[in-house]
Amino acid sequence: MVVIWWIIVGLIAGWATGKIMRGHGFGPLMDIVVGIIGAIIGGWIMLALGASPHGGIIYTVLVAILGAIVLTLIVRALSGGQARSRG
Repeated sequence: MVVIWWIIVGLIAGWATGKIMRGHGFGPLMDIVVGIIGAIIGGWIMLALGASPHGGIIYTVLVAILGAIVLTLIVRALSGGQARSRG
């Protein structure tokens, strides 16, 4: 059941990140992957800042979006802007 929750949060976060970062995302599967990895990164960032690791669905999705945005920025920086979303 936890894996399904990760996929749902990842899907929402990946889709939202694609929209926020001015694009259409990296495709459905990669959007989910970016969202899930983003949730991990976002959770780590929030813990490093001293935020509570507990929250509701909105908090969880917002943290995942934050992490996915950071991940997208890193991927774009490392690829010299070549990893821009498909249009």
